[in-house]
Amino acid sequence: MSIMLGISSPVGQWLSSASVIVILMLMLFMSVKLHASYRSKSTYRLLITAISLAAVRQLALIAVSASGLGTLAYVQLAADMLHILSFIIINFVFMKLYTYPTAQLRLLPFTVMSLLTLVAAIVQVTVDPGGGSELALNAAAFPLLDVYAIVVTLIILIATRSADMNNKFYGSLIVVFIYECARAADTYVFLGSPSWFKVLTTLLPVVYYTLLFMLLFEWVIDRLMSTYQSSIVDGLTGLYNRRHFQSKAEALLARGKKTAIIFCDIDNFKKLNDTHGHHKADGVLKQVADIISEESRGIGAAGRYGGEELLACISTERVKPEIVAESIRRRVEAETIVTISVGFSTNKESASVQELVKLADEAMYYSKTNGKNRVTAYRSIPASMRGMG
Repeated sequence: MSIMLGISSPVGQWLSSASVIVILMLMLFMSVKLHASYRSKSTYRLLITAISLAAVRQLALIAVSASGLGTLAYVQLAADMLHILSFIIINFVFMKLYTYPTAQLRLLPFTVMSLLTLVAAIVQVTVDPGGGSELALNAAAFPLLDVYAIVVTLIILIATRSADMNNKFYGSLIVVFIYECARAADTYVFLGSPSWFKVLTTLLPVVYYTLLFMLLFEWVIDRLMSTYQSSIVDGLTGLYNRRHFQSKAEALLARGKKTAIIFCDIDNFKKLNDTHGHHKADGVLKQVADIISEESRGIGAAGRYGGEELLACISTERVKPEIVAESIRRRVEAETIVTISVGFSTNKESASVQELVKLADEAMYYSKTNGKNRVTAYRSIPASMRGMG
């Protein structure tokens, strides 16, 4: 009972609001950074607006808990209105962040709900001009905004079931719904006296904004990871791009391991493009890339050198490069409609990645000019034929 009295006291409300403000300031910092870094300025402006409104609402609650509602009834009314507005805007933003461009999110329903919030506030003031100041928001006060807050929460909760949203998002909506119901019970049933409903209205806002913070933080991390991936991975094949492949190969060489570069080129790829079209050719290129990636997994890395030229850099401590190269060639022949010419070199020939790629390219060219669909080791090329690729 003493815990309940402590949490439901003005000090408990102050601590709750202060905790929420700290969380909101962290979210605001991230939102400002997002606004400065990305092109979708309007979305982040809305997020900044929603967070700011929520922060102002918490400051109003602190003022109410410190001064007493009897003298600040209109401050409480304004706080309720800010709560609903910020809730509507922030849910629009999060739904846009998590579903766009996979789903078209309409602004109109959220705009209508926001305007109805203002209408509900005006009606409440008109019906109850005293703002509940004489009875301090007890059962005699007009409950329109509180009822509307529950309705809005239910509408958004139902509407988001069709969207592919994070579970934390659904959890945050459920927390708000429980909060709104507890707040209504505390105000109109228990008349603001200490109860477990009062405890819920004090603690649940902290839970809600913590979930929102986690959602925003996860979204930022995912965005950063996506940006990083796009900077190191080829968009079509999913293999490392040329620059990052070279850094992976250099790291493998730097560890002093026996290393080989396998250079693969799809045979007659231009003819495939001309006869079957780019879409089909791109699909085949992706198939070949997947095979090379699978064969080099656990022993090295695969990359796209350019066009239909694909590479693998592998450690040969436990495997022979000719076996891996032949496995790639055989699988491509069996699993796709094309064949590949393959060449490989090892760090016995050079300690430079660029030189190893050049030598493997020469070996591939030897395969290409001697019947295609075969594997050639650079060391097996006759001395008189070297340097001709």
